[in-house]
Amino acid sequence: MANLINEDFLLRSDLAKKLYEDYASKLPIIDYHCHLDPKEIYEDLKFDDITHAWLGGDHYKWRLMRANGVTEDFITGDQPSYKKFEKWSETVPYLFGSPLFHWTHMELNHFFGINEILSPKNAKEIYDKTNETLKTLSARQMITNSKVEVICTTDDPVDDLKYHFLLKEEDISFKVLPSFRPDKAMNIELSWFNDWVDQLAGVVGFELNDYESLKKALRQRVEFFNEAGAKVSDHGLDVLLYADATEEELAAIFAKGRKGEKISDHELAQYKGNLLVYLGTLYNEFGWVQQYHIGALRNNSDRMLNELGPDTGYDAINDGLIAIPLRSILNKLDSTDELPKTIIYTLNPRDFEVAITIMQAFQGGGIAGKMQFGTPWWFLDQRDDIEKQYRALGNNGLFAKFIGMLTDSRSFLSYPRHDYFRRILCNFVADQVNEGLFPLDLEVLGKIISDITYYNAKNYFGF
Repeated sequence: MANLINEDFLLRSDLAKKLYEDYASKLPIIDYHCHLDPKEIYEDLKFDDITHAWLGGDHYKWRLMRANGVTEDFITGDQPSYKKFEKWSETVPYLFGSPLFHWTHMELNHFFGINEILSPKNAKEIYDKTNETLKTLSARQMITNSKVEVICTTDDPVDDLKYHFLLKEEDISFKVLPSFRPDKAMNIELSWFNDWVDQLAGVVGFELNDYESLKKALRQRVEFFNEAGAKVSDHGLDVLLYADATEEELAAIFAKGRKGEKISDHELAQYKGNLLVYLGTLYNEFGWVQQYHIGALRNNSDRMLNELGPDTGYDAINDGLIAIPLRSILNKLDSTDELPKTIIYTLNPRDFEVAITIMQAFQGGGIAGKMQFGTPWWFLDQRDDIEKQYRALGNNGLFAKFIGMLTDSRSFLSYPRHDYFRRILCNFVADQVNEGLFPLDLEVLGKIISDITYYNAKNYFGF
């Protein structure tokens, strides 16, 4: 099947093809949440080979290679580069039903002009051809070739943002902006909390011996990120918690954390929920958008965590209840009219309607789509759950104001995922029309498609 990725890929009707071609395919990309390294962008990274570019750090691929019986030395170990690539090529033919089958071949097509299906039969030929292209295909070229306009990286509050400032001085066609990710300030129960707080103290230049000083330090870092062009924060909320607390109670909990004392579940809910509220007031003050990524269950294999560390493919979907803490946090911010623009992502598809119906209670202020239900992420960024998200948002929200796709990726080769999303979007909208559920008005349909693809995000973030 040599031409799997063609101009009609995923487009099942003439209307879908027209919507894609006229209103989606040519628009730039706004990648408002990713994990690219700004240092690699600034230095215009050139990859050693396709294994480095494609398999290095890609735990999506690693998980499926393990499931196919590939041993760890060919995944994260020290086997030769081609041998690792060869093991991936052995896995690809078995990716039936997997988005990685599509992404693999979309990336081969987009960046390398290869339309063959990767398999052990042609692995060496494709390995050599991609490596030849990579001699002249750098990180920045991958970005510009993909028509990327804005990239928002994910950055710790203690980061000096050196490479963001350097990139601002560069004559390049795209912006690279930082995003504020204060998870380490939130996770008071973890063993490295105090080391991180000490690091933060070194950055801000004063001791962090009480809760008020922590808040002062975080404000200072928000101001610094704002000067660097940040417009977005992000929170990885594996478990969403909230309980009411006084400032005195929060101060006592922080003091316990600094002493390394055990903190109760109720105290965790008080600390995490109220610090999240405080940060929300800062984001509102600076006109930022806050993102809540809810529901990951991380590092499920203790053995492999000890061997390889985090973010190596041993995470899953959590099933904690989110309705009451989510409502409580949003309501607390809304009660003082300090609720910023907010994007809610739920990793458990069970929670789609929960999040959408709660967020709809906090729309308003004359801001179109102020509260957003974010694009399906991580385990959900495939056709089934993308379409499920469309339906859930259409059923209980305002689908036409949705801000669309992001990569959430560490790979410079991942931008074809935007094209994957756009094709699914155009097909979904066309199906609604073809089923008689919405009128065939190309002016309206075209605006919905182009807005979700590009313009809604551009306007929402103020890029």
